[in-house]
Amino acid sequence: MVSVAFPPVPATPTPAFPGEFSSARVLTAYPGPRNIALGAEMQSMQQAAAVHFFVDYSASLGNYIVDVDGNRYLDVYAQIASLPIGYNHPRIHAAIQDPKNLALLSQRPCLGILPPGDWNDLLEATLAKTQPPGLSEITTLMCGSCANENAFKAVFIWYQTKARGGKPPTEFDLQSCMQNAAPGSPALSILSFAGGFHGRLLGCLSATHSKAIHKVDIPALDWPVAPFPKLQYPLEVHATANAAEEARCLDYVDAVLRRHNVQRAASTEIAGIIVEPIQAEGGDNHASPNFFRELRQIAADHGVAFIVDEVQTGGGSTGKFWAHEHWALSNPPDLVTFSKKMQTGGYYAKPEFRPVETYRIFNTWMGDPAKMLQLQAFVDAVAHDDLLANTTIAGDYLHRGLHLLADEYPGVLSNVRGVGTYLAVDFASPAIRDLAVTRLRAIGLQSGGCGDRSLRFRPALVFQPTHAREALELLEQVCRDLPQ
Repeated sequence: MVSVAFPPVPATPTPAFPGEFSSARVLTAYPGPRNIALGAEMQSMQQAAAVHFFVDYSASLGNYIVDVDGNRYLDVYAQIASLPIGYNHPRIHAAIQDPKNLALLSQRPCLGILPPGDWNDLLEATLAKTQPPGLSEITTLMCGSCANENAFKAVFIWYQTKARGGKPPTEFDLQSCMQNAAPGSPALSILSFAGGFHGRLLGCLSATHSKAIHKVDIPALDWPVAPFPKLQYPLEVHATANAAEEARCLDYVDAVLRRHNVQRAASTEIAGIIVEPIQAEGGDNHASPNFFRELRQIAADHGVAFIVDEVQTGGGSTGKFWAHEHWALSNPPDLVTFSKKMQTGGYYAKPEFRPVETYRIFNTWMGDPAKMLQLQAFVDAVAHDDLLANTTIAGDYLHRGLHLLADEYPGVLSNVRGVGTYLAVDFASPAIRDLAVTRLRAIGLQSGGCGDRSLRFRPALVFQPTHAREALELLEQVCRDLPQ
């Protein structure tokens, strides 16, 4: 029984997903018997504690994921924000089944030295179409962590090349770096923010500050950390306090840069700043467009690179293809990293961030042409089916519905926030959030948490207001029985 009067479901320009199910359907207890058996079997070979359930991917369709016990879930988590246009989309099937793509699907070439003859055409049809203004360089890589790790390297190379007046490394540079010593191995750093997540590789971990379990026992680089604004909600009620909080954080960044790069009073020079448009793993933490405009200016004033990590926010879920488009920057970021919905990993950059020497940003595969075929299907669907408009409409509906639920259950839900379908809401405590996620799954909603008590929404771009209505009704069903 639904007690909240959700508004009528609006129409969108996006066609319905072909053959999609009408709703979630739960047949067994969660987890079901086959899931339990498979989990025990997996645990004997590798760590299985993080597994939600085992999936029947052939039966999953559109916005619905089906488990091996036949339970069907409305998926608002979408493979940790990486599923762009739902399960088994016909455009992706067509690309994979096209005989002319068989050669790319049957081997994985070393793109850095042996790209296929149509590689340039594939870049033009995909990453060039989604290129942020001002960033002409495209580097394809493996995943989000790999994208950020190599973006850091590109920044360090750029920073040191500037310091040498554009000259190549000296013989002493080349010799000393082999001993992990200066000047070839310089004392440089990347400034990041408390609550940020930039991946799990070694350099990325030194810029990641969302959960201690990601970092504990791993050696860390001596890199500075700045506070990220902690906004109060509703925003319109706390505008003055939030503006002061953002100013405090910006002043801190400026002071850290002065201490490291101007006064040389710290152990490292800062070569770049990395920031997420919305801190995802850290709890969907937001800041205003003005905060990011000011941050971008501080980076420029100090001559350091400005990296925007769009691994999770990129790909359209905020209603714009790149979340940083909401900031209306007069000076674009220096680098924008991507992965997840983009299927491949990599980064865009300004021309000056291309190293002169070859093999400096390099690995065996440098991405995967097969994933670029999926990306092409995604990019074509965004344009053909008007998916950004759909995401805006569905997101507005879901956003309004979450506010209604928070009004109805103030002891359970609070701090509704987000843009597009990239939304989150807080529960009263971490334990209640975790309980809610489990109970939601038991009645047919696949969702995920972030931060210590937030529930995040990361549906595919084919998520429509009808799906938002179903998600809201399932969430209300759980909220009614949670302690208030």
